[in-house]
Amino acid sequence: MNDRSQYVREVRKAANRRQKADDARRKATAGLRDWCRQAHEAGVSITEIAGVAGLSRQGLYDLLRDPRPS
Repeated sequence: MNDRSQYVREVRKAANRRQKADDARRKATAGLRDWCRQAHEAGVSITEIAGVAGLSRQGLYDLLRDPRPS
């Protein structure tokens, strides 16, 4: 892999993979936020939701407070 263009190609591919992963993470976080809100509105406790979601209670409160649209 001595050719400069090969390095550039590989960097571009890695950057594209990272962008796809970032997009997937944003979508997954939005989905988690929506389901957590719905569960809380339905009466499920913050403690239970946090436990199931693998978050601390503070982490769940932060997620629910996040103003970004889902």
